[in-house]
Amino acid sequence: MSEPHFNFISLTPDTILDALDTIGIQVYSGLLPLNSYENRVYQFTDETRKRYVIKFYRPQRWDQQQIVEEHQLLHQLVEQEIPVIAPLIIAGQTLHEYRGYFFSLYLSLGGRGYEVDNENQLECVGRLLGRLHKLTQHSQFFYRPTIGLNEYIYQPRQLLEHCTLIPKSIKSLFLEVLDNLIDTIEQYWHNNWSSLRLHGDCHPGNILWQEGPLLVDFDDARNGPAVQDLWMLLHGDRRDQLIQLDILLEAYSEFSEFNYNELKLIEPLRAMRSIHYLAWVAKRWNDPAFPSTFVWMTEELFWRNQLSSFNEQINLLKQPSLNLLYEY
Repeated sequence: MSEPHFNFISLTPDTILDALDTIGIQVYSGLLPLNSYENRVYQFTDETRKRYVIKFYRPQRWDQQQIVEEHQLLHQLVEQEIPVIAPLIIAGQTLHEYRGYFFSLYLSLGGRGYEVDNENQLECVGRLLGRLHKLTQHSQFFYRPTIGLNEYIYQPRQLLEHCTLIPKSIKSLFLEVLDNLIDTIEQYWHNNWSSLRLHGDCHPGNILWQEGPLLVDFDDARNGPAVQDLWMLLHGDRRDQLIQLDILLEAYSEFSEFNYNELKLIEPLRAMRSIHYLAWVAKRWNDPAFPSTFVWMTEELFWRNQLSSFNEQINLLKQPSLNLLYEY
């Protein structure tokens, strides 16, 4: 089953130019597409040679209130001098609409890629996330969801059951192993955490480096446990991850208190992300950008490898969680 009722085919260059014209922006050069599958993002230069980025939101994903909540958070962070990129306020608002598309405008800011093996940069990111969570822990998103099993495993399970990308020869086995993984996630998921507003997708690709870290792309922002914004920065074997976690949390704790019970959520969250990712690609398959990018999703070998990945995740879930108090 895929998303049957929408793609970006009507978002032509003329539509983009007309949308910009409604907010008083004239394009001098550019409309360079940037890497984004969920939305459509373009960089350009205006007539004053200033560089901008325009973002068109995928219809039927977030509604207007949910997008505005994200924008409000970004401006709150900017007011506290927390390095993020907030949408520009034009005619008193950050979100605009043209021909059924919501869009927003940003200044184009450069930077280097975050270096995943640079412990000094990891420490700086830890401080940044501590500052971010110190602000976001005081209130919740009202319209955006909270991370949970329904969105991340139950709904994806239903979609994958009807997914025609999975070869018939292994469909039954795939669903059986998937159900085993879901059962295991349920055993290790717990609710001993306080919900706060999260970046939601804090992986190295969403960190730019200028004089320090700059967080970008809050499109997946939602409520959830603090550890959701931390675990994707860990990599390598168990000892490597413990060292990274120690650096990250020591810096984080300079600004925010961390609930160490949340460490038990790292493997459940990792497994939930892998299931959600497969369903996300399958759901968007009617968008031409997806088949041309995720070509391996049509290959039987890919789905057989997912069986191995699921079984490996089941084993990881059953192992003791990362714990700095006893291991490092």
